[in-house]
Amino acid sequence: MNILKKLAGFALGVALATGAAATAASAQTVDEIKARGSVNIGMLVDFAPFGIINEQGQPDGYDADVAKLLAEDLGVTLNLVPVTGPNRIPYLLSNQVDILVASLGITPERAEQVDFSQGYAGIEIFVFGDVNTEVKDAADLAGKNVAVARASTQDTSITEIAPEGTNIQRFDDDASAVQALLSGQVPLMGASNVVVSQVQSVAPDRYETKFSLRQQSQGIATRPGQDNLMEHINAFLAKVKESGKLNELHEKWVSAPLPEFLQ
Repeated sequence: MNILKKLAGFALGVALATGAAATAASAQTVDEIKARGSVNIGMLVDFAPFGIINEQGQPDGYDADVAKLLAEDLGVTLNLVPVTGPNRIPYLLSNQVDILVASLGITPERAEQVDFSQGYAGIEIFVFGDVNTEVKDAADLAGKNVAVARASTQDTSITEIAPEGTNIQRFDDDASAVQALLSGQVPLMGASNVVVSQVQSVAPDRYETKFSLRQQSQGIATRPGQDNLMEHINAFLAKVKESGKLNELHEKWVSAPLPEFLQ
């Protein structure tokens, strides 16, 4: 399966979300979720291997498996709701989902909108691109076209450091940004280590990492003030880290151990 197939699936994900998100998720506490008997968890489906649409047309990946474990720990049925990078926080704040397990990087700006758990995954963000495009640092981005997924951590990171004259081209998702890179529409993109690995697996000699932008933990998110639910989520994460189950899932999907800074 190539990189575009792995990263694509957004359109199908939106269709799946129509039914799954139809029931408003207004539960605020663990007891309320248990009384309802189900939990609605938002996840990306365009960020392989954390979130994908599998061959059966269902959300899958590392985030999906973590969400399944969390629902099992709560003792309720899981409804996975596909979301996008730009709409995942609005989905949470508008009660369309109870929780986000959606590769949401923990940042001060986002922490003003949602509450974060301890880290359950981690990524490193790079400027990545054509081997023939010489870029050593932020200053070299001037005058160059750089693709990013809109509202992503890489979008924020590049926007912060890009000098005047940098043309940041924002796409709806990573799949579209990768397609722009592979087609030659742009020579550079902001990409996580996971996307870098996927691209290099299909075009090993065409692209390289230029420089690192940031290392970041990803957290499970709830609406602000849901202290009871967040306490349960953190206890759950501590338990699956200690048991090795979270590392097992990380090895399964990312082909690498859980990063040391998360353990």
